[in-house]
Amino acid sequence: MKSRRNFLQKLTLSAVSLPLIPGLKSSSFPGWQKSVFQDRMLRVAIMGLGSYGTRVAEAMQDSKKAKLVGVISGTPSKISAWQEKYNIPSKNCYNYENFDAIKDNPDIDAVYIITPNALHHPQTLRVAAARKHVICEKPMALNAEQGREMVEACKNAGVQLLVGYRMHFEANTLEVIRMREAGEFGEIKFFQGLSGFKIGDPSQWRLNKELAGGGAMMDIGIYSINGARYMIGKEPIWVTAQETKTDPVKFKEGVDETILFQFGFPEGIVASCLSTYSMGNLDRFFLNGTQGFAEMQPSTGYGPIKGKTHKGPLDNPHITHQTVQMDRMAEIILEGETAKVPVDGEEGLKDLIIIDTIYKAVASGRKEPIQLG
Repeated sequence: MKSRRNFLQKLTLSAVSLPLIPGLKSSSFPGWQKSVFQDRMLRVAIMGLGSYGTRVAEAMQDSKKAKLVGVISGTPSKISAWQEKYNIPSKNCYNYENFDAIKDNPDIDAVYIITPNALHHPQTLRVAAARKHVICEKPMALNAEQGREMVEACKNAGVQLLVGYRMHFEANTLEVIRMREAGEFGEIKFFQGLSGFKIGDPSQWRLNKELAGGGAMMDIGIYSINGARYMIGKEPIWVTAQETKTDPVKFKEGVDETILFQFGFPEGIVASCLSTYSMGNLDRFFLNGTQGFAEMQPSTGYGPIKGKTHKGPLDNPHITHQTVQMDRMAEIILEGETAKVPVDGEEGLKDLIIIDTIYKAVASGRKEPIQLG
């Protein structure tokens, strides 16, 4: 774990020392996606070749608009294995010390950052400085302050910052959103989000505050936070929260085991959510309105997503989430398309502001206002 900390410090210092591209604004490229990149695949390098990076790489083999062309890893053996498996040329392979050189590689359009949470901020700054688009896994950063710096860095560099909100493209999720927008549930009154699982290996980075930024809230709780927002279609204005910890050895100071949190939304809408690392079978969303309901379980797993509404089952066919995500993100980056539910850095920043406020509510024991503006 000491080597990880040294590595983190090195990356952070590298990011701070790198200048942003002076005077470069996204507005400097009006219509550039359409004119330059239309009808071309998005060429992606994956940073972080762990289990989820592998899942994304496999899903991209079926993508029609995005292609895996490069890798960034601190493990030479993983780089070699991925080169052979995915036919990646040596010139598109980098480690964490030299990946700034992607600025001189015209064969890479975007970098998908799939590393521990604490690395997202410094790595995004470096990728932006290299003038490559950024796709970053959630949570986008450790806190809202870092998130704001990431949004600003990408904006100044004239590149896009997208966040890996795969559920924003999932068919049954989008059907519930369509029904809500069409008024089929009537006036929305209540949302419940349950997100949790029993975490294993106590030495993993997700239970290290320095690398994870917290505990279950930063990893699984963000699904209920984001889900409450897109299912209700409004932004929360206050939150209360209570933390429960049954194993202080496994869940050390600053690493939350279980947090129950409640949102207040405009028009008196309320939400009750649970984030935990100590209970299984918790992947459920429930939306209630004056004329109907939607229930999804599983609601955010890798699929298939299952559920029903007052009108019957949700039965859109399952397509691998990461395949759909990468196709849609390619359209956003290369063709200037927009997502039904945003997946940009501003969306990621909102979740970080809410997470910061949840932790504040846990500490204060009071109802805390959420300031998203």
